[in-house]
Amino acid sequence: MNICLFSQDELSAPLDLKDERAEHLIKILHKKAGDTFTAGVIGGKAGTATITEITDTSISFSFEPLSDGKKLTSLKMIIGFPRPIQLKRLLRDVAALGVKEVHLTGTELGEKSYMQSTLVEKGSAYKMLLDGTVQAGSTHVPNLFLHKSLKECLGYCEDSYKESEHSHHILRLALDNVNPKCSLNTALKDIPCMECKTPCTEGKSVYAAIGSERGWTDKERKLLEEYGFIRCGMGNRIMRTETAATVSGAIILDRLGYLE
Repeated sequence: MNICLFSQDELSAPLDLKDERAEHLIKILHKKAGDTFTAGVIGGKAGTATITEITDTSISFSFEPLSDGKKLTSLKMIIGFPRPIQLKRLLRDVAALGVKEVHLTGTELGEKSYMQSTLVEKGSAYKMLLDGTVQAGSTHVPNLFLHKSLKECLGYCEDSYKESEHSHHILRLALDNVNPKCSLNTALKDIPCMECKTPCTEGKSVYAAIGSERGWTDKERKLLEEYGFIRCGMGNRIMRTETAATVSGAIILDRLGYLE
């Protein structure tokens, strides 16, 4: 736990000793009254908390905000629904990378039962995103969206493009290991954004689409291209969905200057 995150309301109340954050502070970090720890407000500032009192039931602390809390990047990911156990790892890892939005979508070759997972309804999906945010020492949690089909997902994202004042700065990439047009590195380095015809540089937004475990169909490939996505690959090895998401995310963020 690289940062303890709290809602704004929790800052004004003692932390119950049974809370996992309190257990981490006492049992793992061995904190005592007067000690400090890294803390932050979910979606807000990060800073330093000072323990003012520890009783038999709770920990009282004060909080001093110091920074913006490592804001999210300009990367948004469209991901075909993976298996629930893979989804947990995926959400945690992309949150740690600082992905701004995660769009989970049904795909033609994806297992339909995966979309019936109760991870989202029961809050497990958000918990994984929160865990990844804590791992990164950030306060900003990616936004999560669910779509029944790729067409529905792309239509929703297209509406978001149009609402953006900087839609011409968006690069759309679809990861594909079946006859990709180019490599991911080439797409990021040499291929211009569709509207402004300038190379993709730091400050631009990227949508990266990654299929489910069986990949894209020809119909979906055509659909992605119709929506302005460049089909690109990462070598000839076939990766799991969560692996492809993490690897491609790291490559894209490096090219955009976030890993400097």
